[in-house]
Amino acid sequence: MKNLTHKIKTAMDESRMLILGASVLLGFQYRAPFEAGFNSLPASSQHLKIAGLMLLLISISLMISPGAYHRIVWEGNDSPDIQVFATRVMDFALLPFLLTLGIDFYAVTGKFLGTTAGVLSGTLIATVAVTFWYLPGLIWRESDSRSRKNFKRGAKVEKTPLKDRVEQVLTEARVVLPGVQALLGFQLATMLMDGFDKLPQSSKYVHLISLLLMGLCVVLLMTPAAYHRIVEQGEDSESFHRIASRLLLVVMVPLPLGICGDLFVVLRKVTGSIPVSIGTSVLFLAFFYSFWFGLPAYRRIQLGSRVTE
Repeated sequence: MKNLTHKIKTAMDESRMLILGASVLLGFQYRAPFEAGFNSLPASSQHLKIAGLMLLLISISLMISPGAYHRIVWEGNDSPDIQVFATRVMDFALLPFLLTLGIDFYAVTGKFLGTTAGVLSGTLIATVAVTFWYLPGLIWRESDSRSRKNFKRGAKVEKTPLKDRVEQVLTEARVVLPGVQALLGFQLATMLMDGFDKLPQSSKYVHLISLLLMGLCVVLLMTPAAYHRIVEQGEDSESFHRIASRLLLVVMVPLPLGICGDLFVVLRKVTGSIPVSIGTSVLFLAFFYSFWFGLPAYRRIQLGSRVTE
């Protein structure tokens, strides 16, 4: 159990590292269409930037999902199932991230040095990412079939010590926070930009609602730390773990709404099509909720009595 707890904590720490890198790119992706230089990009580059934004949202959704899976399926207790899920999710999450990186390098380099240089730059950074992220795994990675077999034949998972559960729920909150902070910074800064003034009034209201939702997410994500210091005086307790777990899941309700609200604003600004903007935003909203709540709920039902009460 101790070794498994360490593995799961390491997986969450690695998720936090990935989300920190993705958060910087997320703020840039959302903000770019409001910059004056964006309009000087070729139409193909503008649409590629939007595609990059959507790919990055998929990547971030995958990076954040292990926390929801851990809370909903196993109620904060450790299981080899979480280790396998987190590993597989990270395998997939890096692919759309490196594609977004390649698109951004293509767009910004191509603006100054031409299309050929842009293609070379984007291809180079994507190739380097594939080489360092995936190639070692293809060569040296050991099969995880043993972990899956042990999990399938095992009985109920034992309850994880409170200290470890508290540490993990705080780590999972730190995984979500950087993405929320990056988006909140974009939302606040955008309202002071000239590009925002040119938006239709309805888009401005959607952006304002998204801003309020993201502000709520930041407050809720910071609440466990405040509660732990002020109420519990830094001591661990079952009630604190329960509150922190519930707050983490509550955050994941308004968060996709805020993300997809601004996705609508950006899409409408670039494409000029309300139906396309609404349809794409609703599709992404469904993806977020399905992956963060639908899949864990289905998995919990599938496991049944094996989940420790």
